[in-house]
Amino acid sequence: MTIAPTIYAQRRARLLTQMQRGIAIIPTAPEVARNADTHYSYRHDSNFYYLSGFTEPEAVLVLVAGDEPQAILFCREKNLEREIWDGHRFGPDAAREQFGFDAAYSIAQLDEKLAELMGNQPALFYPLGGDAAWDQRILKLRSAVQEKKRSGIRAPDEIRDVRALLNEMRLFKDKHELDIMRRAATISTAAHKRAMQFTRPDRFEYQVEAELLHEFCSHGARHPAYTSIVAGGANACVLHYVGNDAKLRDGDLLLIDAGCEVDGYASDITRTFPVNGKFSAAQKDVYEIVLAAQAAAIAAALPSQTWDAPHDAALRVLAQGFVDLKLCHGSVDEVLESESYKKFYMHRTGHWLGMDVHDVGDYKIGDNWRALQPGMVLTVEPGCYIRPADDVPLALWNIGIRIEDDVVITAQGNEVLTDAAPKTVADIEELMRNA
Repeated sequence: MTIAPTIYAQRRARLLTQMQRGIAIIPTAPEVARNADTHYSYRHDSNFYYLSGFTEPEAVLVLVAGDEPQAILFCREKNLEREIWDGHRFGPDAAREQFGFDAAYSIAQLDEKLAELMGNQPALFYPLGGDAAWDQRILKLRSAVQEKKRSGIRAPDEIRDVRALLNEMRLFKDKHELDIMRRAATISTAAHKRAMQFTRPDRFEYQVEAELLHEFCSHGARHPAYTSIVAGGANACVLHYVGNDAKLRDGDLLLIDAGCEVDGYASDITRTFPVNGKFSAAQKDVYEIVLAAQAAAIAAALPSQTWDAPHDAALRVLAQGFVDLKLCHGSVDEVLESESYKKFYMHRTGHWLGMDVHDVGDYKIGDNWRALQPGMVLTVEPGCYIRPADDVPLALWNIGIRIEDDVVITAQGNEVLTDAAPKTVADIEELMRNA
């Protein structure tokens, strides 16, 4: 645990203050079966972890707001027999002490205790709709409390989505979070360099993926933040390609969209480079357009701008480039107005980044794009995807390019966390030449 328990306690206190009065129930993620009696590698719920720092499954955080606020953890009991098979468990007593909760109980006591804690609370804060089984359980408990109304005990009159408060908290990263994200970015940058140096014609996409995972694990990042995209040739024109099983061909480009997770925080980098280490003239023409679009977008990612400013900046550069390549026709304004560019660029230029790779946080306040503010972290990732078509020059067929970096908004402008990953034509070719 790289963030001190006091930081998690401060987050809980902030949420309790915003709740004013009521009870919040935040379960962690369930374990998921892979097949038969084996499970996928466990990953906690982000909101639960953000408030607790606790990584074991079968756990629930309960916060009671009001004159005497409480933070209560429900977790698995100590069980030496199960620990022989499955590993260490904190148990309620150790968890309460080490993680700074006001109280901790066995998960087996959850329903009994919740029936008590929920009584006479004006509001229930809960991630409704996040898990059907939990929804049913919580609503059943609320109904049980309602049945006690003749005894003078009331169930919460209002159910509010606790994520509305948590999403806004998580959108702004503090120093501790940014330090972790910088480490994730450093590891992922090294992985992309390793992949570039390893790539050769006739190797397979999955072999390149293995090099990425090797670099992640070698530096303590046990898991990717998302399934890596390693897409050679035409596969790069499939935005969420994860097959990663094709042979790399001489003369093709390779698009890699991959990042590791460190202590619950994601990195997200995309680089595109030639399999043989040398851009063709056509590949270079398209690449330079995407690179210029990304530079324009990063320059617009400032605290004086709104969320859509980087996207608009990238679009204008891409539209001009598509006209120059004869992919689109008319003036830049005409291309933008008609949206003819969407044949070659169909996604937006970024997303929030944090504990989730597509992190939480509203992009608009009401009907208006929200202002960028210090502490926000976003990706900047323009692209161009050219599929074979009669009206597309043959030399451009199956060129798929995306360039993505992780950007922190600062008081002075921005910080590109992943800038050390090579992305100019000269830097990429030099790195691959000296592999």
